[in-house]
Amino acid sequence: MPQRNIDFGKFGARGIKGSEAVARKLDELAGGIATPVTARRGLMARLHYLTRSGKSRQAARDAGLTVTDRTLKAWLEGKRSPTKANLERIDRAYRSVRRQNVARHLLARLNREGRGTRVEIHPLNQSQVPRPLQRVVEYRTMNVRRWDRIVDTWAADDPQGLDDAWGDTIVDLGSQWGQYEYVTNIGFAA
Repeated sequence: MPQRNIDFGKFGARGIKGSEAVARKLDELAGGIATPVTARRGLMARLHYLTRSGKSRQAARDAGLTVTDRTLKAWLEGKRSPTKANLERIDRAYRSVRRQNVARHLLARLNREGRGTRVEIHPLNQSQVPRPLQRVVEYRTMNVRRWDRIVDTWAADDPQGLDDAWGDTIVDLGSQWGQYEYVTNIGFAA
């Protein structure tokens, strides 16, 4: 895409990639366990989620939680505690399995039988950019009707794929779509 920002922030602009903002919002919509994994309650909730069926156990293994069933049982019974590295693996596996489990439902909510979902795009912050170098960038809204590729790459935890999918979506903004590659926030509700 010709309008990709190569040296973002060189003159003081601040923001995050639009695809990262979309991923954050999708994570928020997916919900999940709010208690941190470092607390006993959060750990137990994640372990129960990851071990409630054979399918979820396999998904947890695929997501990187490769401990023995004996170790999992000891964690669940409170006889042993996971190491810091294993806590991170548990949390990462939980997020991955949760994304896979809610992706289909979330996709149906966002597509709304072809009507799509209205997306609000808040432009990047240029308050630190010298006045002559500032661009005129305004708040924009658009209706996204096809979320399939965006949700699929989000569920697969593929940041580059999500960036490409989001880039293909914002082209619908017209000739100024490159100004919205980096944003302060993206909002939508489903």
